[in-house]
Amino acid sequence: MEFSNIEESKGAIAEEKENGKEINEIEESKVRLMRTFVEREDPSVKEVDDFTIRRFLRARELDIEKASTLFLKYLSWRRSFIPNGFISPSEIPNELAQNKLFMQGADKQNRPVVVVFGARHRPYKGSSEELKRFVVYTLERICARMPAGKEKFVSIADLEGWGYSNSDIRGYLAALSILQDCYPERLGKLFIVHVPYVFMTAWKVVYPFIDRKTKNKIIFVENKRLKSTLLDDIDESQLPDVYGGKLSLVPIQDV
Repeated sequence: MEFSNIEESKGAIAEEKENGKEINEIEESKVRLMRTFVEREDPSVKEVDDFTIRRFLRARELDIEKASTLFLKYLSWRRSFIPNGFISPSEIPNELAQNKLFMQGADKQNRPVVVVFGARHRPYKGSSEELKRFVVYTLERICARMPAGKEKFVSIADLEGWGYSNSDIRGYLAALSILQDCYPERLGKLFIVHVPYVFMTAWKVVYPFIDRKTKNKIIFVENKRLKSTLLDDIDESQLPDVYGGKLSLVPIQDV
């Protein structure tokens, strides 16, 4: 009986590998097809790597037409929003002054860990455009510091002390749109911690705009299980010290 179970397990693993191989071949084929299509529409695509095209494909369930539409829209957005190819700290002084976003350590899959403190975000008049630039600045820095072979990051959104004065529905939706439409398949997992009850009012407004794939990456963590939940994914040596780990947080602009 034991021998039979071992053979069954081997068969299941082999089948899993074969299925994975088939999926990879399908993806590779679709990447080539999509590249051919989008290069006809925009010759600058020749400078874009296959990993980027694959992320857009995965974001649209390997639907070449939908992925191509999203990708071409992204290229147009990038040219107009980041004409110099980067966002300078001088363009986002108010956002950086809030000292709300940090990057330090990596999870057990070697994905960078990013921490954002929601109660430090203070919306102000005319902040929408600067917030968008801050979101892009942040994502560009995170992506640039990913280890070779890694495409995703893990985030901890800490809402301790969050109140109505921090609520910024327009800002949240703008940030969500940039993440989902311009940096698809970059978020690996999002832990939302220290969640006050009042936050759920804002969450109910934002939730319908989150796509299915992103929703599956979001985990609300109970306070009593905070450290143990984070340690499932992040080794103590890589966990920020504010959560009982060993690393000090580093502001995103200093990474």
